[in-house]
Amino acid sequence: MINRYPLWKKLIVCSVVFLGAIYAAPNLYPPDYAVQISSRDADGSVSERAFLAATDRLKLENIEFFGAENNGSSALIRVKNDEDQLKARDFIQFALLEFAEDYVVALNSAPNTPEWLSNLGAAPMKYGLDLRGGVHFLMEVDTPAVISERLKAMEQEVKQLFRDPENRVRYSSISISESTGLRITFDNQDTEVAARVLLREKFPSYTIKGIPGVTGITVEVDAAQIREIEDFAVEQNVVAIRNRVNELGVAEPLVQRLGRNRIVVDLPGVQDTARAKNILGKVATLEFRMEANSEARSASTDSFNYEGFVEARIEKKVILRGDRVLDAQVGFDPETNLPQVNIRLDGGGGELMHRATRYNIGRRMGVVFIETKLKDRLVTEGGTERLVSEPYVTKRLISLATVQSALGVNFRITGLKAGEARELALLLRAGALAADMFIAEERTVGASLGEQNIELGAFSVMVGLGLVVLFMFLRYKVFGFAANLALGANLVLIVAVMSSLSATLTLPGIAGIVLTVGMAVDANVLIFSRIKEELANGLSPQQAIHAGFERAFVTILDANLTTLIVAVILYSIGTGPVKGFAVTLSIGILTSMFTAIMGTRFVVNLLYGGKTVKRLAI
Repeated sequence: MINRYPLWKKLIVCSVVFLGAIYAAPNLYPPDYAVQISSRDADGSVSERAFLAATDRLKLENIEFFGAENNGSSALIRVKNDEDQLKARDFIQFALLEFAEDYVVALNSAPNTPEWLSNLGAAPMKYGLDLRGGVHFLMEVDTPAVISERLKAMEQEVKQLFRDPENRVRYSSISISESTGLRITFDNQDTEVAARVLLREKFPSYTIKGIPGVTGITVEVDAAQIREIEDFAVEQNVVAIRNRVNELGVAEPLVQRLGRNRIVVDLPGVQDTARAKNILGKVATLEFRMEANSEARSASTDSFNYEGFVEARIEKKVILRGDRVLDAQVGFDPETNLPQVNIRLDGGGGELMHRATRYNIGRRMGVVFIETKLKDRLVTEGGTERLVSEPYVTKRLISLATVQSALGVNFRITGLKAGEARELALLLRAGALAADMFIAEERTVGASLGEQNIELGAFSVMVGLGLVVLFMFLRYKVFGFAANLALGANLVLIVAVMSSLSATLTLPGIAGIVLTVGMAVDANVLIFSRIKEELANGLSPQQAIHAGFERAFVTILDANLTTLIVAVILYSIGTGPVKGFAVTLSIGILTSMFTAIMGTRFVVNLLYGGKTVKRLAI
């Protein structure tokens, strides 16, 4: 009999709607505003003394909080609203200045999803920076240091070239000149001429000029080359930051270059703000250096405290840096069962490492870990106290191992704790930085504006939905009622799919949902118009219903496929808000096709299927 669904189709429709309702339900439990305290040390913890100092300071300032918990690795303090959240963050930062421990204090969201839903893997949607707020970083790349390092490398190349037995060019001095090139002096004119010929042959891109009144030359890097070096450093850092954000699992991040040497990082919808702040704030690189000989001059060495009590002297000369690292994975030493980081270098890095270690077997090689951090300092301006964050560089010796044999592309770093090994591997695997960076600006986008956007967005959806529901009911009566039920199910499914996929909802995404509301009923309008045409052609009500759904299917499929193609293109080439719009639009197209075709027909079949109908309420 026509217009009767078989049992398996009924089960499919009911199951999809039921599961949609389950996985959309966590969005009924909004997260609490919270402040999170975490240790900057990967293996560190929040001491009970520091936790009590934070809560006592909130009590002193009459900031109401609840659900304060300290699980050791981090502490979470919940407050009532975003205004109290901002105040609590500032007061906690003041309180923790009294401690020697280095803590990260960040805004966060504490989930309220019931345990039974969490056990099913259900979680609420993430909101974008424009809806929920998030963390904004402005990273500044130290481009002058890049140029300086390039000139130092250039100096070493020239010295090595002149010392080559095949060339043997005797020079008096080589020094860096005005941050644009090298200044080289010679004992006589013949040597200067030979040096010019050799440098033009080996380094044709450099500009070679004479020095008036001096037997010597300058080897300069032109402005275009300097700009190219700076651009390369900034772009490589952009890629590295993106990879780090991906490693953190942040959805819909914004990482883009701003101006000549700055990078903007927006992290909307993050679940662990402190972790993101900690990882991105640790701008780190490695330097591999040999341990200094006992007779080495102090000016050519650096001293480090190794393992807390042993003083080690390391040569200032760098074998290679972390930008040569292609991959880094955490492993365990089979002999000691202690954590280690297995490192793979590029070809050039492997050659440098081999050259440095083949004649130094038996000596110890140190690995220096360099970080740029932010330190909070309390200043008083105009009688008002405020916190000022200043960048500072830390260097620590993380490994000092004896070179057993000549090293190459693959080797390992030992002497790390488990947390340090994981974090170092993450930083190196995500991509080495071509230049040091520090956080020039850091701010958290408040949720008040986001809440207003959510309210206005929800209002627009409800207004659009209400008008569509009213129109469909007045225009198509009982069939309009069936379409309205399918439309409600469609919205539930959109929310469920976005929650399951951990997709981020943005303000343009809400616009995509509003557009989907209209597109969902558009399919029903086509079907109902077709049913009316079949009735006018003399078909019986049951036949008209059957023909209307069957013959309108191809038209609906073609219309939605063309829109889906556009949405896919928008997602592939767009960024940020454009992607948010494309995601909701794509999901809405797929769910609307299901609800408009199968869902609406399911309801219509329940109302008219298997019954003797003389007239349709359409």
